[in-house]
Amino acid sequence: MAEDYFGQVAELTRSIDLLALQRVVSVLRDARERGACVFIFGNGGSAATASHMAADLTNAPRRAGQKPLRVFSLADNMACLSALANDEGYEHTFASQLDAHVRAGDVVVAISASGNSPNLLGAIELAKARGATTVGLVGFDGGDLRHLAEEVVFVASPIGAYGPVEDVHLMLGHIITTCLCNA
Repeated sequence: MAEDYFGQVAELTRSIDLLALQRVVSVLRDARERGACVFIFGNGGSAATASHMAADLTNAPRRAGQKPLRVFSLADNMACLSALANDEGYEHTFASQLDAHVRAGDVVVAISASGNSPNLLGAIELAKARGATTVGLVGFDGGDLRHLAEEVVFVASPIGAYGPVEDVHLMLGHIITTCLCNA
């Protein structure tokens, strides 16, 4: 089982469009230089990846001698998430947070295996309307997010392969962080 799983993850990593990944790194590098904010979010395992990526992008480049990046995970404030879900509906949890914080020139990163979560899609739509640059890390067939976000890193995978897709998304976060530490 482990050999098959490792093989599947390795196969998914070989499908990554490295130019798309390079464009995402460039978007984040540009945001850092301009002092723009980066907002990252996802549901479930992707929320954990968003938290991990926000922590890495906040701390690692600065420790490597690079200018700090202003990064916030919208999945981390449970009081805010539960209040919004209760008062406005779960589909508004991320858009409502962005409504309070996002500005033109900021970067908004949505992480989703399916690419079809209504709360992510609504947040990306709001971000685009506000003039933020939108990024998606998606799996499966990419869903609607693949076509809605401006920059997308697509992990083409079988529908339902959550674990391998989430593993690759975490790896992408580490690669992006490493790139931002080195320039």
